Amino acid sequence: MPTLTCNISESLMKALAARSARTGEPQAHIVMSVLADALEIDHSTLFQVSTSTALVKGVYNGVVTVGELKQHGDLGLGTFDGLDGEMLALDGHFYQVQGNGKINEPGNDAKVPFAVVTAFRAERGFTIGKVDTFIDLVAQLDAVRRTENLFYAVRIEGRFACLKARAVSKAASGVSLVNATSRQGEFEFTDVSGTLAGFWTPAYAKSLNIAGWHLHFLSDDRTSGGHLIECQAADLHVQIQELADVRIAMPETAAFLQADLSQDPTKDLDIAERGGSRQAQKS
Repeated sequence: MPTLTCNISESLMKALAARSARTGEPQAHIVMSVLADALEIDHSTLFQVSTSTALVKGVYNGVVTVGELKQHGDLGLGTFDGLDGEMLALDGHFYQVQGNGKINEPGNDAKVPFAVVTAFRAERGFTIGKVDTFIDLVAQLDAVRRTENLFYAVRIEGRFACLKARAVSKAASGVSLVNATSRQGEFEFTDVSGTLAGFWTPAYAKSLNIAGWHLHFLSDDRTSGGHLIECQAADLHVQIQELADVRIAMPETAAFLQADLSQDPTKDLDIAERGGSRQAQKS
């Protein structure tokens, strides 16, 4: 990330320090926000379509296009119409990892029922020396968060000794997410270079998005990818961005408006995203 060095007045410096002390915002974050305003550049905003609870209830019909998502961000994740595979957006390109492992780049007219995107502007960068498991990776990412109450975007690049991913297959609208993901494709890769990208969501927003870290993978050669389940790696380069501005576009389809979204989706999401009780049943 580029570094800006300049001289400012003592009064500005005092005002900057005072606001940082009052709000807890890093001074660099305040400067970037003010510059974005002055230069009429969009702030770093997390833009979301629909909710994770709607997915749990089987609301899979596409409501926005990939072209529309590109107007809101260049990094993100989600799924496609009918729960047809995993989405990963990198550098403004939106990729689809299908249940059979095939990867393509859908056109701007492709429909999306759920997605989370942002214009990624890394605020911090660091290297993770060693990762033994997914839980280990999560712990090291958690260690750099300064709060439990804001959202975070992350991009992780490097070479993975081994990586396990999955991709959902197309399902009929109304089929629960737990049942739909029981037919997902699972893939294991060894000695693969690529990028992990995704978001951290606070626990209080669990009805809107998947609480904790949600990461998708894409190999450098664009032949391997999916929703991250497990990994082992060394010397990973991490870039992270704090997000305080969240905007959600709710579908106005009959399926969404009539769905019962009052239940806590945590248990079902754990089963769908991480294997949850299915893994326990297999052991």
